[in-house]
Parts: sequence; C-alpha cells; structure tokens
Amino acid sequence: MLSRSATSSLRNCSTSAPNLSSTRFMAAADVAQPLSRVRVLVTRPAAQARRLAEMIEQAGGEAVRFPALEIAPLSDTTALEQALTDITRFNLAIFISPNAVTHGLAYLKSRDGLPPHLTIAAIGRGTAKALADMGVNNVVSPMAGSDSETLLALPTLNRVAGKRIVIFRGEGGRELLGDTLRARGAEVTYAECYRRVRPATDAAPLVARLAAGGLDIVTVTSVETLHNLHDMLDAPARERLRRLPIVVVGRRQAEACRALGWSHEPVIARDASDEAILATLKAWRASQNSL
Repeated sequence: MLSRSATSSLRNCSTSAPNLSSTRFMAAADVAQPLSRVRVLVTRPAAQARRLAEMIEQAGGEAVRFPALEIAPLSDTTALEQALTDITRFNLAIFISPNAVTHGLAYLKSRDGLPPHLTIAAIGRGTAKALADMGVNNVVSPMAGSDSETLLALPTLNRVAGKRIVIFRGEGGRELLGDTLRARGAEVTYAECYRRVRPATDAAPLVARLAAGGLDIVTVTSVETLHNLHDMLDAPARERLRRLPIVVVGRRQAEACRALGWSHEPVIARDASDEAILATLKAWRASQNSL
C-alpha cells in the first residue's frame, strides 16, 4: 500500500479551501505520471528488468530492482545437441519464454538456423515480441495470457496428431504442455537451452527497505521467481512482503501467492509483457486513488 502520508497528499491538496489552479496542476501531473511516488519491486532477471524499470520510472514511479531469478547457460549441451540433431524433421517449434528465444535461436543460428517450413508458436506476447526482435515473424501466439493452458487452447495446437513438435525451454519446468500435445497425438521433443538459478543477491538492502515500509507493490513473473524471492528473505521480511499488493502474470503465480499466505488478492496482468505489467500497475494505482 502507499504510505499514509503519500495517500493523504494525493487526496487532499490542502486542509483549507482548495486552490483550483494547483488542483488542476496536480491532476494533470497525475495523468502524466500515473505512478507518481509508487515504489515498485521489480524481480525479473537483471538483463530483462531494465525496460520495465525504465517504463515505471517514466510513469513517475520508483523501480526497486531485486533480481530473484538468474538465467544461465547450460553447463552441458549434450542433451540439446541430441534433441536438435535434425531440426528439419519438426513441423512445429514452441518457445515458452523470451529466454528460450534468446538461447534457442542462438544455438540454432550457430548451425543451420530455423528451416523455412517450420511453424513457430510463442507462449505469450512477450515471447512473440522476442521472436520478432530476432527477425522471426508470422508467429502463432495467444492474444492474451502467457501460460500453457492459454497456448493449448489455440486451434493450431489442437490439430497436432502425427506432427513432430519441439519445445524450447529452460531445464525442468512444467510438463503440461508436452503431455497434452502427446495426448493429442503429437511426437514431442524438449530442447532445454538454458538454466534458471537463484541468484546470490545480497538481500540486506531489501530487508531494510521492507522494515522501513519502503515498498508499495511487488511484481513477479514466474512461480520460481516468487519462491526464490520469498526464500531469500528472513522470517520478518517475508511477513512484511506478504502484506504488500502483488502483480502476477498468470493463474499459477496467483495460486502460489495464496498458498504462501499473501494478504492481498494477487492482481493478474493480461500477459507477461512489460506493457501489460505497466498497465496493471497503473490500473492498481488508479484504484487506490479512488478509495
């Protein structure tokens, strides 16, 4: 929540009769900077947090960067090499994150690249954008949402009997996508092209900020990030964290928040893109102003 003093200053310009020109000026400022004085915890991996943090700051907020997930290259590429011995045999390639795009395409481009006949699918808008940024267009992806359930609802993924599908992802992860596609008659291969690890981040500054009431809202984009964030804090800091509003990007993260005992109902963004998270933060702030 916003601090009492910040909330008070937003609602009351003066205890006496309002100065209309001042009121109009502040209203215009709130429109121009809808996240004014909002302190947002950004937990994306460091390399991916920059754009969202800049967007928050451009909207007048303070982006508090605390990477709770780190993306690392594979320590052994043998399994990946075996999975992609002949990329031309596949009919469909699915990328389940922007990191899968970065690492998967880097591997493919070091060899023969993507064959022209291959249909490409992305789990959400952020992943589709990452593909477009790498020159891969005509991507099948959901209009909203960024999880396996939403992707599996697309017509392209319902007509897969007899097709060979490769799924680019990090090590481990959910099996729902692959299991469902196999049940629909497809042959599925996983191409695990990166690792997710918990970073060795010094949590002391975040613990101190939480103790001082220096955060208003948290953003989390994966269940693993949420659990890492929670586990990197001591017990009092965890309790303070769970009292904060939180923006997530899917139902699974919302369920994980509830399981951890979050005080606020998680606010779910339409997908995992920076734009969707920013829009959700703005809508949340507007809802606070209207209370």
